[in-house]
Amino acid sequence: MAKEKKYYQLYKELKDKILSGEYSAGDKLPSKRVASDQSGYSIITVERAYEMLEDEGYIFSRERSGYYVCQIDAFPRNTEINKRGRITRLEETPSKNTQDFEYSVWFKTIRRVISEKGDQLFVKSPNQGCAVLRNAIADYLYRYRGMIADPRRMIIGSGSEQLYETAVKILGRDKIFGIEDPSYEQIRLVYGGVGAGICSLTMGREGIESEALWNHDFNVLHVTPFHSYPSGVTTSVSKRYEYLKWAERKGSYIIEDDFDSEMFLPGNPIESLYSLDTSQSVIYINTFSKSLSPSMRIGYMILPEALMPVYDRELGMFSCSVPVMDQYILAEFIKSGSFERHLNRMRRKMKSTEGS
Repeated sequence: MAKEKKYYQLYKELKDKILSGEYSAGDKLPSKRVASDQSGYSIITVERAYEMLEDEGYIFSRERSGYYVCQIDAFPRNTEINKRGRITRLEETPSKNTQDFEYSVWFKTIRRVISEKGDQLFVKSPNQGCAVLRNAIADYLYRYRGMIADPRRMIIGSGSEQLYETAVKILGRDKIFGIEDPSYEQIRLVYGGVGAGICSLTMGREGIESEALWNHDFNVLHVTPFHSYPSGVTTSVSKRYEYLKWAERKGSYIIEDDFDSEMFLPGNPIESLYSLDTSQSVIYINTFSKSLSPSMRIGYMILPEALMPVYDRELGMFSCSVPVMDQYILAEFIKSGSFERHLNRMRRKMKSTEGS
């Protein structure tokens, strides 16, 4: 039996892809050179296969543009081709910008960073994140919250969920994490998903009830002192000191999840557990998802000094998950004062909404 010509083999392969939906109407086929490289056939072989497809009406050519798939209204029935099924393409679902973010300012920052930083944007990020962003966050925390945050103990990550997971890897999966009840569901899902134990602690009007705090068996306390979700409770100052006393007596750590602190109303933001801590017991976590946009998958964690060797040993070999360009853009947005102006504008808007 005569062996099929190579151009005919390629013709049948491409025809099958068209009939199965792998190539849809209007899709551009690879150029003859690219198709040759991909398939291993010669350019002449590819050219003859394309000519056959064009002659039979499967594809058409555009001058100086290439070959495109024709619209074919009737497909063969009950063939092996159709049993494979057609590719179902997803529809984009647009989401509304709930933060009323000023895109123009952000895009100006992007252009400035690209213009000024150039090749620095294509260098691999340090494992903990770029120094420029860690320094910018530390300066902002000092100006805005009076927090003295050492950039050397700051870890940049892609949002709160990754940072929760990082905390478990540092502290150990054998630990039981005490969390507020009710609490943000993702906290429970992440801790449970990485194999850590969970202990639910009943919330009262000022924070976690004292009976639950002192009488339940857990090793690490995870709290959201400002505007805990979904209860809306902001922890009183006495309760915050009680949390710190618990950590000191137990020789344990507190994870302070400060996700909503920038949206305080009215007056100054409440003092963080991190600022009140004198025993290096607080792991501070915050992100820009709430203050800027849900699409801003950048957060940071500040570790106590004693945990840095553990971090280096367990996670120091892994790359930072946030792209360098995103880090530089956010750093410039903070350093220029645009971030704080954005927060002030958002708080004024919230205040006017509450007063209306």
